Amino acid sequence: MSPQTRSIRLWAGAVTAALALSLTSAGQASAADVNNAKNAGFESGLSNWTCSASSGATVSSPVRTGATALKATPAGQDNARCTQTVAVKPNSTYALSAWVQGGYSYLGVTGTGTTDVSTWTPDSTSWKQLTTSFTTGASTTSVTVYTHGWYGQAAYYVDDLSVYGPDGGGGTDPAPTIPGAPAGLSVSGTSSTSVSLAWNTVSGATGYTVYRDGAKVTAVTGTSATVTGLAASTSYSFQVTATNAAGESVKSTAVTGRTTATPVGPALPKHAVTGYWQNFNNGATVQKLSDVQSQYDIIAVAFADATTTPGAVTFNLDSAGLGGYTVDQFKADVQAKQAAGKKVIVSVGGQNGTVSINDSASATNFANSVYSLMQTYGFDGVDIDLENGINATYMSQALRSLSSQAGSSLVITMAPQTIDMQSTSNGYFQTALNIKDILTVVNMQYYNSGSMLGCDGKVYSQGSVDFLTALACIQLEGGLSPSQVGLGLPASTSGAGSGYVSPSVVNSALDCLAKGTGCGSFKPSRTYPDLRGAMTWSTNWDAAAGNAWSNAVGPHVHGLP
Repeated sequence: MSPQTRSIRLWAGAVTAALALSLTSAGQASAADVNNAKNAGFESGLSNWTCSASSGATVSSPVRTGATALKATPAGQDNARCTQTVAVKPNSTYALSAWVQGGYSYLGVTGTGTTDVSTWTPDSTSWKQLTTSFTTGASTTSVTVYTHGWYGQAAYYVDDLSVYGPDGGGGTDPAPTIPGAPAGLSVSGTSSTSVSLAWNTVSGATGYTVYRDGAKVTAVTGTSATVTGLAASTSYSFQVTATNAAGESVKSTAVTGRTTATPVGPALPKHAVTGYWQNFNNGATVQKLSDVQSQYDIIAVAFADATTTPGAVTFNLDSAGLGGYTVDQFKADVQAKQAAGKKVIVSVGGQNGTVSINDSASATNFANSVYSLMQTYGFDGVDIDLENGINATYMSQALRSLSSQAGSSLVITMAPQTIDMQSTSNGYFQTALNIKDILTVVNMQYYNSGSMLGCDGKVYSQGSVDFLTALACIQLEGGLSPSQVGLGLPASTSGAGSGYVSPSVVNSALDCLAKGTGCGSFKPSRTYPDLRGAMTWSTNWDAAAGNAWSNAVGPHVHGLP
């Protein structure tokens, strides 16, 4: 018998009982009615509850209210049944309810002395309330309330359970009291348009309200918040209150936060070098951001991570893999690089990174999440390194939305594969042309590709000056500004499966395109003195090879006309 078949019958019985009860005056609540369940919100761990086969635990997320909720996990022949004995009055009607989330969730009661009832729901990704009701028999003084999941299904969560009706005399959870004012309010970060705040946890609070200059601006459940939409170079006063079902606390001591000045536009040199910095250890030299060679003008932090929200990304510093590199050190190094005139951006994608931007909602999620990372870590912009296809319409929409939030200082780079830039009809090329007015540079990857067509229709093998110049010509003559075209190469033979060329070949290709010298058999019809420069994967592989790539290519790029 499937869980659905059995449970639908139980549910139908519960509905029948509930309908019968609704026809009598016994279902009417009175002023003396209380929630007879104890520890109904699981704020005291599993006190008053018993879960089969140690299947239950309390967790801090997800919760509906308060600080914790029940998580119960079915395993094998155990359905994760959690029970509580509840004192009730004979010949009385009670409303049974609970909020559930996750896998198949059941709620019921036994020992009523009349008709035992239950209700259920299939898996749910958000909190859903289960409700039913029961009547006790003439000699019933206690019942057993239970929740359970289903065999082989995912864990389920429960919060805010209620057995509401006449006081059974067994005691109830104490009514909440208004929490105290939050302490420790401080400014944890600022930008030109935002101030980030943090404060200490308040016992008994289920949420917090943030005030700016006396006016409510946001409500959160955690102990931090970022207030956005502020004016640059302006001081604001902030206070926070704690809230729960009983009400709102008095306001905390005020703190002052001052936004920074509006950032100026990108101060990149005419000719720039881009390097990817690895947020992981794959055998290359492990670096802190501060270790990156000074020849790099744009440092692309690789990579942002996809989230379960379509289009949204986040960033998780691999502190363990990077030898204990902390988030605070990383943020400080970002600022130090920027103080030295560098741009630090977050890269989205990579060989294994899949982020789909294929509708307006995911485009909005992408823009908002990247902008949030820029505020949190101080990134100057974003690099698009998606190697699993790109939707030009919605990626363009996403980047324009990001630009509207970040302003003219936003840095946008791209790292398409060679195949992605063979024709202006390809999604990557279309995207680059769609956002040409806000695009910084496209650093095409001249590696891991094999032979490709050049702009003259001839086939060129990777690893030569001709391969670099004839393929760059497609972009240069296809609508991109020369200042938006860069040559992307591996820093060493370990940096890519194929396509490594010596720095001297990179420099010859740069000279051929910018000055008309150093060309191979392919000679462009004109020169492009505004050519942006070169990119490499990665600063780590470069360091592993003694910085041979950046020591040779960096000065050459910066010395172009």
